[in-house]
Amino acid sequence: MSKLNIQKIRTDFPILDQKVNGKSLVYFDNAATTQKPQVVIDAISEYYTGYNANIHRGIHYLAEKATTAFEATRTTVQKFINADSKEEVIFTYGTTDSINLVSQTYGMKFLGKGDEILISTLEHHSNIVPWQMLCEARGCILKIIPINDQGEIIFEEYLKLLTDKTRFVSVVHVSNALGTINPVKQIIEKAHEFGAVVLIDGAQAVTHIEIDVQDLNADFYAFSAHKLFGPTGMGVLYGKKDLLNAMPPYRGGGEMIKEVTFEKTTYNELPYKFEAGTPNIADVIAVKNAIDYINAIGKDSIAAYEDELLKYATEKLSAIEGLTIIGTAKEKVSVISFILEGIHPQDVGIILDQQGIAIRTGHHCTQPLMQRLGLVGTCRASFSVYNTFGEIDLLVEGINKVKRMLS
Repeated sequence: MSKLNIQKIRTDFPILDQKVNGKSLVYFDNAATTQKPQVVIDAISEYYTGYNANIHRGIHYLAEKATTAFEATRTTVQKFINADSKEEVIFTYGTTDSINLVSQTYGMKFLGKGDEILISTLEHHSNIVPWQMLCEARGCILKIIPINDQGEIIFEEYLKLLTDKTRFVSVVHVSNALGTINPVKQIIEKAHEFGAVVLIDGAQAVTHIEIDVQDLNADFYAFSAHKLFGPTGMGVLYGKKDLLNAMPPYRGGGEMIKEVTFEKTTYNELPYKFEAGTPNIADVIAVKNAIDYINAIGKDSIAAYEDELLKYATEKLSAIEGLTIIGTAKEKVSVISFILEGIHPQDVGIILDQQGIAIRTGHHCTQPLMQRLGLVGTCRASFSVYNTFGEIDLLVEGINKVKRMLS
C-alpha cells in the first residue's frame, strides 16, 4: 500500500472540500483536467497582486521580477522532461496549440505531395485534425495505425505502414479515452530508421509517467499544464533545437522579432521565435509551482498510488453485472472507460452527478476510436493522487443506483 498521506494531499486542493447536490464531491474527471493545489492558485494571485508587469522588455523592478519568474518555469520544465536545453522549451496555449504549431510550421515547410503521415486509431481529435488540414493543403497522405480489441496499437501493422514515403509520425503517449500506454520509445526508434520525424502527444502521460525526451529520442513532445495540476490555457512544446531552428515562425508580432523594418524582419532566437505577443504570464509562472508540487510528492509515488486505485477500481467495476470495461491494455494509466448494458452513457453521468460524482461521458474527442470500437461513447472515470479507495466505493454504489433506476 502507498505510504503517501492522501488525506493531507487532499487538503492541498481546496475545491475538493465542497458539496455537490448535497453530497461530498467525488472528482473522477482528471483526464479532462486536474484540480489545482493552493500553491498554484497562490502563485497566480501573487503575480497579479505583487509584480504584474510585462516580461522581457522592461528594466524596472516589476518587469525584471516577472521575467525572472517566467523564465524560471522554463528551466523547471526543461529539467522535468530532461530536455537538453531550455531553448528547446516553447510555451504554447496547450497541447492542441503545440501540435498545430508543428503541423503549420514544420509540416508546411518540409512536407509535400505524396509524403505520408502516420497517426494511430487512439488519437484525440487534436492529433487528427491538424494533420488532415495539412494533407489538404500540401497533398500529403494520412495513414492510420490500427489497434486491437484491447485498445493497443498493433505494432506489427505499424511496422508494415512504415515506408520510405513516411515523413512524419504523430502518436499519443497515453490514450485519453482508454488509458492505454503506447510503446512510444519503440515507435520513435522504428520511425527514425525510415528517416521520419516523430511528435508525441503527451497530454495524458505527463502526470502519470516519467518523461525523458532525450531517452525517448522524441523530435517533438507536447503537453498541457492543466493536466498536471497547473492552469488552463498554458502548454509546452519540446522540440529538438535543430528542428526548431529550421522551422519558420508560427505567429508574427512582438517578442518573436529581432529587428523590424518595412523592408524586412529578422526573427528572434529560440525559444522566443515561437512566442509572439504578450504571453499568459501568470499561468506560466504558476506551472513551476505545479511541477514543484509533483516533484515534492514524487512522480514515482504518485504513479504507484494511482496504479493501486486503477487495480482496485478495475476489480470493483468488473464485478458489476452488465458493466463492460472498454480498453484493457496490459499497460495503462489510471483511466477506466466503461459502458452499462442498455443504458446510455449520458444518463449514467447525469445520475452520478446527482450523487456528487463527476465522471466524463461521450466520445472523449476520439470519435474515430469510438467508431472502431462500435460505440457512441463511454463513461470514463479517471483518477488522480487526491482520490481515495472510499470514493471508488461511492462510484460503485452510484453505478448500482443507476442500474436500479434505469434497467
